[in-house]
Amino acid sequence: MILHQVLRLSSLFRSAVFIHLRRNIGLSAIAFNKARDLDPIQKLFVDKIREYNTKSKQAGGPVDAGPEFQREINESLARLQRAYGEGDLTKFPEFKFE
Repeated sequence: MILHQVLRLSSLFRSAVFIHLRRNIGLSAIAFNKARDLDPIQKLFVDKIREYNTKSKQAGGPVDAGPEFQREINESLARLQRAYGEGDLTKFPEFKFE
């Protein structure tokens, strides 16, 4: 009876250790993969994201957005202000709890 309980606890312990090791090995594989150079497709994707980020910072908003886009944004904001009242809809609301 005691031997049965010890074996059961050891199997639980083994499974917990196995899961823990599997997770750590999986995370370390990701970390080692990040340390190496990216494959060409991933590198191209990351480069395009960084390029878009710099362009959007220079433009102060969306890149290559024409006057139609700004008109649609203004119409949407006006429609929301009519529906939900006044205030700046481009900022996150501030909540005050007493």
